[in-house]
Amino acid sequence: MELNENARIDTSQIDDQRSSGGGGGGFGGLPIGGGGLTGIIVTLLIAIVGGYFGINTLTGSDGGATQTGDNTALAQKCSQSDARKQLDCRNVLYVNSIQDYWVEALPATFGEQYKPAKTVLFANAVKTGCGNADSGVGPFYCPADDRVYIDLTFYQVLAQQLGAPGEFAQPYVLAHEYGHHVQDLLGTEAAMRREQERSPRDANKLSVKLELQADCYAGAWAKNATGTDDGSGQKIFKSISQQDIQEGLNTAAKIGDDTLQQQGGGSVNPAEFTHGTSAQRQEWFQQGYDSGAPKTCDTFAAGAVS
Repeated sequence: MELNENARIDTSQIDDQRSSGGGGGGFGGLPIGGGGLTGIIVTLLIAIVGGYFGINTLTGSDGGATQTGDNTALAQKCSQSDARKQLDCRNVLYVNSIQDYWVEALPATFGEQYKPAKTVLFANAVKTGCGNADSGVGPFYCPADDRVYIDLTFYQVLAQQLGAPGEFAQPYVLAHEYGHHVQDLLGTEAAMRREQERSPRDANKLSVKLELQADCYAGAWAKNATGTDDGSGQKIFKSISQQDIQEGLNTAAKIGDDTLQQQGGGSVNPAEFTHGTSAQRQEWFQQGYDSGAPKTCDTFAAGAVS
């Protein structure tokens, strides 16, 4: 994966809250990686559809309240000649690429206009439209305020605890979360929630389908990433290699429900799956990449996911 040194880094797509002092409350410094989604639910004593690379519909204290950061330092940092060597600036470029892709792909594929969503960089804890959150829940998308949230230290956990150290793991994470934003814009997420209410017994299966579709959307972006630009015609990526895609597949494997349950020391319980198995997550990321077409990501179709 090679980024174009001439591509402009657009920090206006970011809300940098890392110096705001945290989210005020949070969940007490929950460590990431301990038992997957099930461990998070037990520890927090709340019902949350989220965990590793998820969508967060938590409504808790201060639900609906958001805060705003200050991008001044980030903008200055990302205007320097060595910006692409900096973790946060590289991630800004990943966000720029993902959103540039969907600006064209969403209307071309589904006939809907894309509405940009900011990525919030935070440290330790943050207030969101879905309630207070802390780094322990991992990266997530909040449909209540149309924002992606990430504490960039998650990538250390991803590499050191979960065994996915590849650089391409980072844009894969972000592309998955923006896949949830696309689902929100299309009404897919809301329709899934209504179906969960009608059929509680199928709630987890429906959640798996939503997450696998976001994986597929991430794969579709990856296929088309070298065609994205900074708005002035400069391509954001010079190249994405097969090794990069393999790193994405490896990441998908490391955060499958079955793998996380085993890593947490428990037995594999399909009834508690919410994101899909490692094999399923790899399959649907590969599906999106092979086709390069979001239309092929219909995990809700009959027989698409067993």
